[in-house]
Amino acid sequence: MSTRFTFTRPARLVAIAPYLWMLLFFLLPFGFVLKISLSQTAIAQPPYVPVFDPTEGLSAIAGLAELSLDNFKLLVSDNLYVLSYLRSLAVAAVSTSILLVIGYPLAYGMARLPRQWQALAMMLVIIPFWTSFLIRIYAWINILQHDGVLNKFLLALHLVSAPVVWLSTDSAMYLGIVYSYLPFMILPLYASLAKMDPALLEAAEDLGASRAHAFWLVTFPLSLPGIAAGVLLCFIPIVGEFVIPDLLAGSNSLMIGQTLWLEFFTNKDWPVASAAAVILLLLLVVPLALYDRLQRRRFEQAQ
Repeated sequence: MSTRFTFTRPARLVAIAPYLWMLLFFLLPFGFVLKISLSQTAIAQPPYVPVFDPTEGLSAIAGLAELSLDNFKLLVSDNLYVLSYLRSLAVAAVSTSILLVIGYPLAYGMARLPRQWQALAMMLVIIPFWTSFLIRIYAWINILQHDGVLNKFLLALHLVSAPVVWLSTDSAMYLGIVYSYLPFMILPLYASLAKMDPALLEAAEDLGASRAHAFWLVTFPLSLPGIAAGVLLCFIPIVGEFVIPDLLAGSNSLMIGQTLWLEFFTNKDWPVASAAAVILLLLLVVPLALYDRLQRRRFEQAQ
């Protein structure tokens, strides 16, 4: 007996809503950025040659010949941009690894708490979101500065003989990133671990598996969707992070978010900045595509 699903008009509207959202708030803005990235810089307002203007009608087609890939060639040939991309990817990979190492035990402990305590633990994880992001980062500046709370604490315990330089270092940047993005790692991990049936662990132990083996054979594989979601939620925004590296890290090497800021607002080179943004987006599409492929494979295996 086969079952056929029929969609009413409201249901169809709900189904196409995500596609309309992507069209209006992703594809159209991306089209504008791509168009600017293929233009040439100009000392004017706007600071680029307005080629291929759709408002000009059919005559705008002639402007297609003026589009150029020179900005993309510059990004590939200039070490400043290449190193910015590599540093951003490295910082995101290291930060996400630290977040996973810290966030997994916390999420696991939250999932093992009694039900009446899990809501409180969840609230403690979410509370930092109630405070402005900038205020939290500036609070770390006060803590890590030369005469800040951390140095005073270390000096009082005689752990150091002189104030330690914390600000404008990679350590301060990683600390700020881990602090800011830890809830994004904990929440999907907790959601994945909390719905796991405890009877599976009991069955594994009844079959002779130790607690460690039961964790690696049962708990960890079942939490992989939460791990993948947490990694994506952290890795993708960290790659383009601007505020934390700009306020806490040194200026010896820039991340791509800082490079984009300099090109847009200091150098007024919108075409180069747009090209950098396009390449950044293409780099971030790769992990999203891999995640989508894994999700499709898991769905097919579950059928």
